[in-house]
Amino acid sequence: MVQSPETSKGPERVYPPMVRLLARSSGGRHLVPATRDWRDVERWLLDEAGRIPTLHALFEAFCWHLVAADVPLHRASLHVGTLHPQLLGFAWNWSEADGFCDEVQVSEEALAQPAFLRSPLAVVFRTGEELVLDARDDATVAQYGIMADLRQAGFTQYVATPLGAGDYHNVATVATRHPDGFSPEQHEILCSLLRLLALHVERHIALRISQNVVATYLGVDAGKAVLDGVIKRGTGSRIEAVIWVSDLRGFTDLSDRLAPDDMLLILNAYFSALVEAITRHGGDVLKFVGDGLLAVFPLERTYDQANAACAALAAALDAESAVAGLGLSPPAELSRIDGWAPLQSGIGLHVGDVFFGNVGAANRLDFTVIGSAVNTASRVEGLTKPLARPILMTAPVAEAVAVAAGTSARATGAVESLGRHSLRGLPEPMDLFAPVRP
Repeated sequence: MVQSPETSKGPERVYPPMVRLLARSSGGRHLVPATRDWRDVERWLLDEAGRIPTLHALFEAFCWHLVAADVPLHRASLHVGTLHPQLLGFAWNWSEADGFCDEVQVSEEALAQPAFLRSPLAVVFRTGEELVLDARDDATVAQYGIMADLRQAGFTQYVATPLGAGDYHNVATVATRHPDGFSPEQHEILCSLLRLLALHVERHIALRISQNVVATYLGVDAGKAVLDGVIKRGTGSRIEAVIWVSDLRGFTDLSDRLAPDDMLLILNAYFSALVEAITRHGGDVLKFVGDGLLAVFPLERTYDQANAACAALAAALDAESAVAGLGLSPPAELSRIDGWAPLQSGIGLHVGDVFFGNVGAANRLDFTVIGSAVNTASRVEGLTKPLARPILMTAPVAEAVAVAAGTSARATGAVESLGRHSLRGLPEPMDLFAPVRP
């Protein structure tokens, strides 16, 4: 049974800040038959294991199969690298003592930590060679930080072995409390079975990398749609969503005055502030165009227009505050750059039906949203500067926000009316609203 970190029970496992617990499984010994032979484990890896949907479940079952095959396994871990702008990789930590298998996410920062640099994993990552370590050997304990903890916990032998020959760091570790450690025969069996496990690991990691890449470049929903096979031009679906269109005030002037490298740092910090706010409130970032950003808050995710509108407005207010904070307390990489602060964003919000799918040429597609609602949101954003309001919304968004707040959009409340305004390219003026300032 897989549990979320918040609801999982059982012995506490302490992870450093750069390691985040994603899930905890407690499938336990009943995952496998009462007794196994190592050849049964081999057959399982060649057949049934290929139908297990997640690497988490596969690795946990693999460990219990080894226990059933009378291998004296008491602790094991699997470490895999990935292609992601902020992550080093993922790991799965299994223990026979508490019966849990944890899935964790490891950030890039871990590479610089003393605990990692003094670990057997660092050596295996660097050399690609297996390490067989005796926890009772004083020199070994002095060399590798983890060995002191293993010795104290009663372990006698620890093995770290590379899996496969790919470009990503895939390593498995096994440890035992058996007084004699793993016998030569058991070690040979473990290596043979781990080579088969490595084939499954490569497959699962290739899928995970694909998911990371498409989510990073397309957004979570668009990336999932592409991996699910929505890849032909014109394929997609109609969705109702709150549309977010924003851009950075004074971008042209900044680009003319600042060096391209400095401008890139500023844009990255600016977009980070916006994207964090959008994703925290359930939105999906679809596109960056220069200094512009397009995002959606689908109604199907929040169940009604009021929830989606409130989420979009909350994200806009958080983004506005975060962008202002960049100038008040700039990150170190921006402190040396003169003349860029303060930054200000213009954000336009509108709600409507859009087509969410593939647009482009036959062999070069973009997954995006198109429709009159997107055009309207863009036109609304264009009025944020002349109206001197960083956040503007149309009447449907304002009404939905006001309903959630228990007020009328045309009365004092969560939003205030700015009257009717003509929008470029639209036949009729529209009522526009802005959030009420304290």
